[in-house]
Amino acid sequence: MKTRSEKSALRDLAEVLYPEDSAEPILARPVRGALMEWLTEIWAERELLDVGLTPRRRALFYGPPGTGKTTLAHHLAARLGLPMVIARADQMIDSYVGSTSQNIAKLFDAVRASDEPSVLFLDEFDSLGMKRMQARQGSESERNHSVNTVLQRIDAHTGTLIAATNRADDLDQAVWRRFEIQIEIALPGPIERRHILARYLKPYQLPEDSLATLADAFGGSSPALIRQWCEGLKRQMIVGPRAGWDMNRDRVIERLIASIAPHPDLPQPRLWSKGVLDPAVRGLVWPLERTQ
Repeated sequence: MKTRSEKSALRDLAEVLYPEDSAEPILARPVRGALMEWLTEIWAERELLDVGLTPRRRALFYGPPGTGKTTLAHHLAARLGLPMVIARADQMIDSYVGSTSQNIAKLFDAVRASDEPSVLFLDEFDSLGMKRMQARQGSESERNHSVNTVLQRIDAHTGTLIAATNRADDLDQAVWRRFEIQIEIALPGPIERRHILARYLKPYQLPEDSLATLADAFGGSSPALIRQWCEGLKRQMIVGPRAGWDMNRDRVIERLIASIAPHPDLPQPRLWSKGVLDPAVRGLVWPLERTQ
């Protein structure tokens, strides 16, 4: 049974997501293949033990912000039938000397002592696994100490562990080597963008040619941006008439582009550079049709 301090550590440093709340991500074929290989390996644990092997238990997801690394980790945990304990770096990093290392230790101890197995997910992992350097001042020494604690705790952890970062180049080499699997979660290609648009536009639908053209206009977009745009469009469709807004197609698209922007570190999609003059907008069936 967990002690009060262990329960407090999980509550203060992490949150628990359950399998029934997961969503199936839309993945590029190489990523989908790598994940299915890993899942099959975990399910074949007994057969691997017979030949002197164990399933890999530690994976690093890296790629631009908004590409769905957390969603993917949650989905994988759900496929394993396990809850996911998600811990973010800003909940563990502390300015007091030694506190960050203590928080890391408390988190791993609490997960180990939990009443049920889980997948531990470390988000924004570059903040915890940053490259060590020669310590010239106290803050650098403290950071090195925290990285060493991370390394020790990863080595001792026997459960499934997934870490995610937008800045893989910042990770310490020793930290990188601790992960048996490294999977790049890149920006979606045209096929994935089309599927993402179709999913988040529901219950509205577009003809396939319009959907493909719109997917091209979102080139360089993260799934998070596409979802935000689709949900914004649906809000416009519902709220606009009630609020007396101009529901002309171009006015609606202009309002969306003005209020939703891609991350500054990501490429600017064509839709934002051309605006309502983009072919995807000119060919957009309006008003959108509902399927139900």
